[in-house]
Amino acid sequence: MIKKLLCIFVFICLFLCGCTSADNKNDFKTIKKRGRIIVGVRSDTRPFGYRDARGNLQGFDIDLAKAIAKHIFADSNAVEFVPVTASNRLTTLTSGNVDILIATMSITDQRRLIVDFSKPYYMAGQAILVKNRQNIATIKQLNGKKIIIVYGSTGEMSVRLNAPEAIIRGYKDYDLAYKALKRGDADAMIADDTILYNLALDDPSVKILKKRFSKEPYAVAFRKGDASNQLKDSVNFTIDFLEHSGQLRVMQKKWGIYK
Repeated sequence: MIKKLLCIFVFICLFLCGCTSADNKNDFKTIKKRGRIIVGVRSDTRPFGYRDARGNLQGFDIDLAKAIAKHIFADSNAVEFVPVTASNRLTTLTSGNVDILIATMSITDQRRLIVDFSKPYYMAGQAILVKNRQNIATIKQLNGKKIIIVYGSTGEMSVRLNAPEAIIRGYKDYDLAYKALKRGDADAMIADDTILYNLALDDPSVKILKKRFSKEPYAVAFRKGDASNQLKDSVNFTIDFLEHSGQLRVMQKKWGIYK
């Protein structure tokens, strides 16, 4: 009888411990206890995330991450940055190497199956970059020609829909993609307009076609599930505050992306 009661007691203890562990799974509490938030950001997408002449990370997404850290810790420096690319950012998040992504990540139905998103903090649009000497005015003229995309971006879908006979060339990041276009490895490059504007800013040899092929709402990405809910609420509160206080607009003007 005593042995039976002991077994029941052990079972109840194990059950309660399991429940407590599940209930305590909360990304926000983990971050608060650690004392800093770990953020995946881009280092190749000026003005959202890039390295300056000294190698320091700068950009709009960097400033947003610091604003979120300030809201959580009252310290904008309580943030650790982890550079990610378009192709590895989702796995970096889902594997637990970062707490959130602020990495020119646009909301799509496919990505919603893998991660959760905050409210949008910026609206971009896809555009085409070509060399000035090329007589190309529309994406339809790129059928049968080579178009550069960056792996993990949404550019390939726009090409498939608008120029199904185009030949797609993929690259790891925007710097490599831009250099490939300059070398003449392809006829055009598709990416978010904000990224292309800054690639072409000091280069009169290239031009951006006028039409936009999509709406790209940028948002903060979280691991999917209830554990992210409190963290997501905190980030959404920060974005709302920045928006209504006018600080988001000031940040956008600072980086030349205000529309």
